[in-house]
Amino acid sequence: MPLLPSLLLLPVLVRLVLDVHAGGLNLVLQFWQAALQPSLDPVLLRSLLDAVATTLFMAVLSWVISTAAGLTLGLLCSQRVATLFGGSGRISTVLKYLLAPLRALHELIWGLLLLQLFGLNGWVAVLAISLPYSALMARVVADQLDNRSSDAALALRNAGAPAGATLITAVLPEAANGLLSHSGHRLDCALRSAVLLGVFGLGGIGTDLALSLQSLRFQEVWSGLWVLAALMLVLDRLRCRPLLLGVLVLLCLASASSQLDLSVPQFTSPLLNISSEQLLPALLGTPWAELIGGTLMVTLMAAAIAIGLPPLVLLLTLDQKNLRQPLWALMRLIPVPLTALLLLLMFQPSAVLAAVALGLHHSGVMGRVMEEDLVHCSSDTAKALRQIGASQRSAVLYGQLGSISRPYLAYGLVRLDVILRDTAVVGMVGGAGLGWQLIDALGSFHWALVLWLLLMYGVLTLCGELISGWLQSTWSCKAVEA
Repeated sequence: MPLLPSLLLLPVLVRLVLDVHAGGLNLVLQFWQAALQPSLDPVLLRSLLDAVATTLFMAVLSWVISTAAGLTLGLLCSQRVATLFGGSGRISTVLKYLLAPLRALHELIWGLLLLQLFGLNGWVAVLAISLPYSALMARVVADQLDNRSSDAALALRNAGAPAGATLITAVLPEAANGLLSHSGHRLDCALRSAVLLGVFGLGGIGTDLALSLQSLRFQEVWSGLWVLAALMLVLDRLRCRPLLLGVLVLLCLASASSQLDLSVPQFTSPLLNISSEQLLPALLGTPWAELIGGTLMVTLMAAAIAIGLPPLVLLLTLDQKNLRQPLWALMRLIPVPLTALLLLLMFQPSAVLAAVALGLHHSGVMGRVMEEDLVHCSSDTAKALRQIGASQRSAVLYGQLGSISRPYLAYGLVRLDVILRDTAVVGMVGGAGLGWQLIDALGSFHWALVLWLLLMYGVLTLCGELISGWLQSTWSCKAVEA
């Protein structure tokens, strides 16, 4: 089953071959050659380090805010916690889905929307990441608590222990490992989101990368990417060491404080000025079927690539784990807009191209999850298959890959919601979908249409969560990370 979505790669490759043009091939070759010859100009490196400090500060601050808010909201959204305290699980379920509009919008859309409300302020990027991540964290916390049952918690309640003590001593500890792992992944995601917001002009190293790429200074681009890769590696080592991470954040704060305006922003809400006469024409004059269809098509194609590519690469490179790990890291490293721009140098813009750009980036995340699952899974079945004469590839496919298929696919369902949000990032490549229309409406200050598009994204995300929740319960599995 994890390998099945890779069948979509064949028609995708056929479409790319039909859309290929050789005009930008030399530029693409120059881009990859520059990876081996990055610029070492001291002035550039100093500028990149300052930009990285700004990006890291935005990422960590938003991560701390979203983790604290998400944990609190997750407890309120958990049916198990509500039942433990004698409440109704229906209220928790309603609250959980009321948060769907927050996590429905990509942090880029939040950034562009908050930019209109608060102007250019350092809190815009922080809030743009914190709002959807808080809702995402709340969903994961609630799912982690609701999908587990504990004899210890039941025994404590039967012995007369207070609900609060049972929650602290029995319920939370059993989900602690999954939540800690998820929070670590959230930090990595927050860093990539901060870079992405910079690509669209909200500061940090993303802005430097976008300007260098637009001016075709590929050596400067790779200087920034290698600095960013080093930062991601350091964060990966420090995410389980809060004290060292805190020291790093303080150093970044000292460097970023002069570049970020963290004063209290002035609030103006253009959404409050929408008249009822504007709402109906905006609703009736928009081709909803075409926009929703384009968004869902890009989402499903990108999800198929992201889910199917890692198992396929695994079977093709069984003894080359040292090659796969850098490959997944590289796919996560390059922001989706930069990947889309590189693909546009060789292919005609289309929805398929948008799906490929999204799918390649998210396959880096899925590949990392797959590798971690393979490390922790038992290899007894694979060894038994080898002993009865099966090939190494068959043993891995039916043994190790088979044993992690359910949690891997469950995580893929959660990733599907993230990809739906990310369609806003590549809307300009295919020129279709809700994300492209939303960015265009924000740019033209068409607030009535913006409101309808926000509601539509919320509805799609809510439907996706209901479907993925039903599938996860049907498969009797859960996703530990998002």
